Amino acid sequence: MTEIPDSLRTLYETTLEEHDDQYVVSVPKEVVTDSSLEVGDVYRVALLRSQVGAESGGAAASRSEQPSEESSTGRGQVQEPPVEEGEVRTVTIDTLGDQGDGIAKVERGFIVIVPGTQPGDRAEVEITDVKESVAFAEPVSEPEVR
Repeated sequence: MTEIPDSLRTLYETTLEEHDDQYVVSVPKEVVTDSSLEVGDVYRVALLRSQVGAESGGAAASRSEQPSEESSTGRGQVQEPPVEEGEVRTVTIDTLGDQGDGIAKVERGFIVIVPGTQPGDRAEVEITDVKESVAFAEPVSEPEVR
């Protein structure tokens, strides 16, 4: 299993493309808009073979989002977010985001942002908003400090 570092900012799936004399990995605008990524900042990129990429011999990164034009062309399998609005679950806060909110990771490294929490807190939260690459939640009880 791949270890996911605390510094992970986003996780998404895309196709490796060839343009002239270089290969290109595109980052959709909504991935940047809905995250703590900043244009002009430097990021590390890790390419992981997706299940679809492994079957077809192609390479892809992983992305959790709603179906897109890419999935309808058969070039990549897109996964739904592993959480739903209104869902209540227990999460452990891994780190703080750029704006001081707690960040937890759930299935497939999907990020859940929980205001009013700190790293190490274990909190029961209600998912209030789900985006393609991140969800927002509110604690339903006082976080348990570890």
